[in-house]
Amino acid sequence: MNYRDTLAWLYGRQTFGIKPGLENTQRLLAACGQPQEKLRFLHVAGTNGKGSTCVMMDSILRAAGHRTALYTSPHLVDFRERIRVDGKMIPKSSVAEGLGLLRDASDGWEQLPTFFELATVLAAWWFAKEATEFVVWETGMGGRMDATNAVTPEVSVITPIGMDHQMWLGKTLKEIAGEKAGIIKAGIPAVSAPQGADAADALVARAAAAPTMITFVERPWTDGSIGLAGSHQRWNAALACEALRAAGIVVKKTTEQEGLRNLVWPARFQRVEPDLVIDGAHNPEAVAALVATWREVFGGTKARLIFGALRDKDAALILRLLGSVSDEVVLVPAPGPRGAPTAELRPLAEAAGFRTVTEAEVPAALISARSRNGPVLVAGSLFLAGEVLALLEGAAKPLSSAQ
Repeated sequence: MNYRDTLAWLYGRQTFGIKPGLENTQRLLAACGQPQEKLRFLHVAGTNGKGSTCVMMDSILRAAGHRTALYTSPHLVDFRERIRVDGKMIPKSSVAEGLGLLRDASDGWEQLPTFFELATVLAAWWFAKEATEFVVWETGMGGRMDATNAVTPEVSVITPIGMDHQMWLGKTLKEIAGEKAGIIKAGIPAVSAPQGADAADALVARAAAAPTMITFVERPWTDGSIGLAGSHQRWNAALACEALRAAGIVVKKTTEQEGLRNLVWPARFQRVEPDLVIDGAHNPEAVAALVATWREVFGGTKARLIFGALRDKDAALILRLLGSVSDEVVLVPAPGPRGAPTAELRPLAEAAGFRTVTEAEVPAALISARSRNGPVLVAGSLFLAGEVLALLEGAAKPLSSAQ
């Protein structure tokens, strides 16, 4: 199959939804020669800051001259964003080759692999072919039963844990933290961002049971500028640097500074234009950080908000938080089958005090929000952020995925 046909086959696996468990991933890895055994992983789980922490580690390692691999999700515009070596996306020909191998290997399985399982093994297969030195490896959701957990890392890294994905991970913060703590393994050092009491207890308990040592970052990174906006990114930077040290990777201070200064990571308070900010924040903790960053950058100036969310998110609370920096919102459905319709979002926005407009599609929402003077903020969903970026870049509308 060519790239287009292969990608269409992959997206067809979305009908199998989200299926926690490692069996399919382990079978696929075996079918392509156990590529994970040739790789050194830095495994990252958490609720917020996972992607930023991953890209920070990757950037520092590249500044130090290492050949790096980076696996993150979801993508914003192009599926190949998820899988990078030395900052460059996997070639289309390699996607077709690798997925062709995995399609043949899984043909006839009673329990067919999901989109995320296939993408995860494709990444490991290509990273091994490319002889990378270090793989920065982000979980999709959770940790214990996440497809990425079928590897043994050099370090397990936990970013701030909050309430998200309760349908799959648990109803309480302690239950969610327990699932994310599942990436902590015997004898492998673990490093965590500061956590609330319940989450910290779950992480400490898992480390003791493994057993292994866990270190909590105690102060933000303050040794220079960071290419991502927001004071919370200094905590992510401290976590990234501590994780590299825990993995035994020696990096000079000047190299840390270079790597963090030169960061590029879309949809994290991304100012694509002076008065247009795109942020993928989609849970209360991430939105609180977004609100703080907006105030750092724009002071008391109100945003004209474009908002969409998935149906499993706490849109009511998110909108109340965003109401502190905005009083006008253009509602639009987030892309994909899980997107909440505007009919569900409108009463939530009105209850939060917003003057509300609804649009059926992103182009109209963007035109509506930009019809008056003042800065525009896109928030509520990474999938919405990706569609706005695709529109601005003139790219094809991105396909969304479950993870």
